[in-house]
Amino acid sequence: MRLGVTMFATDLAMPIHELAIAAEERGFSSLYVPEHTHIPVSRRTPYPGAAGGELPEEYRRTLDPLVALSFAAAATRTLEVGTGILLAAQRDPIVTAKAIASLDHLSGGRVTVGVGFGWNVEEIENHGVPYAGRRDLARRHVLAMQALWRDERASFDGLLDGVEPAWSWPKPRRRPPVYVGGAAGPKLFAHVAEYADGWMPIGGKGVKAALPALREACERAGRPPARVIPFGTLPTAEKLDHYAGLGVEEVVAALPSGPADKVLPILDHYAQLIEKTA
Repeated sequence: MRLGVTMFATDLAMPIHELAIAAEERGFSSLYVPEHTHIPVSRRTPYPGAAGGELPEEYRRTLDPLVALSFAAAATRTLEVGTGILLAAQRDPIVTAKAIASLDHLSGGRVTVGVGFGWNVEEIENHGVPYAGRRDLARRHVLAMQALWRDERASFDGLLDGVEPAWSWPKPRRRPPVYVGGAAGPKLFAHVAEYADGWMPIGGKGVKAALPALREACERAGRPPARVIPFGTLPTAEKLDHYAGLGVEEVVAALPSGPADKVLPILDHYAQLIEKTA
């Protein structure tokens, strides 16, 4: 069982390169960061957190994930770095594919791409994306990025209207694994089965109950079962044993977004779990 961590990287939190070094030193396998390009002041969309209430401050202050991960990768040697999650519908896929490929090339093949569809209606609409169309657009953007990573001459028929076949280097050192984040359901599992390596259940709840539907979606697509990374969970030894029994190979634990004196004690606590599950 590999254990990674995720934290909202902000201008007020523990510097991301310092967190990356600390995580690698303590035996963690990966570091993931989320994305919000901005938060419109209107706040029309309610915060979807379990307790509701006001949107936490870190949502307003989130660093660009790929810039942040470049610092994390440069400061480490083996730590996997990933997005959890990248809002693919809100991003130019050609520019984003180049940035991810460059990061993977420079890091020696250590990038994982968690993608999602977004929940903040006004944030999404500010990018010119209709909220109801965000899933289809995210799908097309991911498929286009995968073509740019894979093909010498990438083409985009039915994906990027008006974009002709293109060259784009560097290619990634490895094909970046793609995971789709979100709640279990037929629509999400159809996305996983078509173009992703696996599923990132946010919070990590309900994995056991959802596995049959995920396997069925992959079987219909004629592909092997998708991998699962429970994401942003609060781990215990019992919970990690439960996931291991389901065949889960990696779990990503949530860290608070704050200074080092707030983050490191929790990181040390999680590191003890790595020793118990080794």
